[in-house]
Amino acid sequence: MTFQVWGWRREDASRVLAWVPDAEGGRGAAMPRRTSATKDPTAVERANLLNMAKLSIKGLIESALSFGRTLDSDYPPLQQFFVVMEHCLKHGLKVRKSFLSYNKTIWGPLELVEKLYPEAEEIGASVRDLPGLKTPLGRARAWLRLALMQKKMADYLRCLIIQRDLLSEFYEYHALMMEEEGAVIVGLLVGLNVIDANLCVKGEDLDSQVGVIDFSMYLKNEEDIGNKERNVQIAAILDQKNYVEELNRQLNSTVSSLHSRVDSLEKSNTKLIEELAIAKNNIIKLQEENHQLRSENKLILMKTQQNLEVTKVDVEAELQTYKHSRQGLDEMYNEARRQLRDESQLRQDVENELAVQVSMKHEIELAMKLLEKDIHEKQDTLIGLRQQLEEVKAINIEMYQKLQSSEDGLKEKNEIIARLEEKTNKITVAMRQLEQRLQQAEKAQMEAEDEDKKYLQECQSKSDSLQKQISQKEKQLAQLETDLKIEKEWRQTLQEDLQKEKDTLSHLRNETQQIISLKKEFLNIQDENQQLKKIYHEQEQALQELGSKLSESKLKIEDIKEANKALQGLVWLKDKEATHCKLCEKEFSLSKRKHHCRNCGEIFCNACSDNELPLPSSPKPVRVCDSCHALLIQRCSSNLP
Repeated sequence: MTFQVWGWRREDASRVLAWVPDAEGGRGAAMPRRTSATKDPTAVERANLLNMAKLSIKGLIESALSFGRTLDSDYPPLQQFFVVMEHCLKHGLKVRKSFLSYNKTIWGPLELVEKLYPEAEEIGASVRDLPGLKTPLGRARAWLRLALMQKKMADYLRCLIIQRDLLSEFYEYHALMMEEEGAVIVGLLVGLNVIDANLCVKGEDLDSQVGVIDFSMYLKNEEDIGNKERNVQIAAILDQKNYVEELNRQLNSTVSSLHSRVDSLEKSNTKLIEELAIAKNNIIKLQEENHQLRSENKLILMKTQQNLEVTKVDVEAELQTYKHSRQGLDEMYNEARRQLRDESQLRQDVENELAVQVSMKHEIELAMKLLEKDIHEKQDTLIGLRQQLEEVKAINIEMYQKLQSSEDGLKEKNEIIARLEEKTNKITVAMRQLEQRLQQAEKAQMEAEDEDKKYLQECQSKSDSLQKQISQKEKQLAQLETDLKIEKEWRQTLQEDLQKEKDTLSHLRNETQQIISLKKEFLNIQDENQQLKKIYHEQEQALQELGSKLSESKLKIEDIKEANKALQGLVWLKDKEATHCKLCEKEFSLSKRKHHCRNCGEIFCNACSDNELPLPSSPKPVRVCDSCHALLIQRCSSNLP
């Protein structure tokens, strides 16, 4: 039997100590094998303890990670770790003599941690308060378990190792805690922070436990290793099988989801086709309405052009009439001037005749002055009217030019109307003033002379005729204003119709854009549908391939199981036990190599086992010795008819 130790070579396995505990629970005597070179026994003990600590910490971490949950106090690797740590802390302890017995415990150095590390006071207090702990060794064991649960064992022991002056009171100079091996073990303890432990310290009997290292946990047989490898391979194959089955389930779920998605896409496709047909019908209706609106717009434009031509003709006729009326007004103003001159001459004659009546003369002079003032004012008003007429001419010319553009002409007409209204208001105000002054002049003339009364009556008749003409012109202006208002309203209605048409056109454009976007989405959905169909076919092919591979893997697993069953009945001879060939009895060497017979399990040389035959355990031809070859051939020949 050959043994293999985790992390050790075969030369190091010879150094392992057989630890036997004392009656007091301490470390027993170490009995290493003798080697060629003599070494310091304390150094060998420290090295052995360091190697055991490495193995226990490594095995604990690996097993805990594979275990996958929090560790309990019944976990064997964890129990062995505490035993190894106890032996490491006991190495090199000084014996304290008392009256009754010798005292050799690790609780003394562990109590120092409270002084060096303030956070360790809670552990010390909780250990002292635990019921059932009577010995200092039990307290030390409880302290180690609580430190592991807190994940601060490495920190606490590091504080102890640094203070070697204090440790020298408890340990010898060659102890493990005083040398470099102690620092190495503290560094290894940092890796235990990965482990989560849940230990119940109250219920355990820590005082009477026997701390013995179990080396069987760290030594393994080759057959166990081979069986483990086979079990690992079978477990890997089964994991692959489970993985493939899970993949198959996931693919089935994805295929079902894809089927449902394809159905939903087909339904949405049909809905989109119906919506497209409705949209096309709406587009045709909107196009027809657009044509109708365009035709109506053309008719409205024709009517507006005709109305504009009619308004142009009316304005020209009004301008001509205004010119004729202006000529008549000029003639009337010239006659009024002549008559005023005649009246002035007559008034001078009357002044010469009525020189006696000074008071009357003064009154006549005042009246004449007033009349002269009135005449000057009338002249000024006539000049203003002429200027206004010229402005009206310019305005009419501008109106005629601006009627070519519909929108600009309307604005200018509004301005011209406002000006005309202002001027007509001014003319009316001036005429009222003239009427008032004429009435005053009539009163003065009635008081002065009867002839003046007649003249005033004639002037009144003339002024009445002028007022009639002015009223007629005002009526014409009112008609023009009403016509312009009608044109304004008509233009406003046209503008509103144009805006409505623009809004409808913009709405139609938006709808056309939406229809185009719907077409693009429909095409994209069709592409996605085709892609999904391709993916579906590919996944079906992949599932078929996976099914064939699964069947092949199942067949291979069955073949492996049958081979394992057949091999379990055979007894294989080990290489170390065989030194000579069983048939030719020649000694094995580098040139003569060893070969197993797959039928009987014995070891032969190459010359005596160069035959191959298929066996019941394996359908493929395998190596068989000469004797088994002859026996198998005889059996085959006897079985034949």
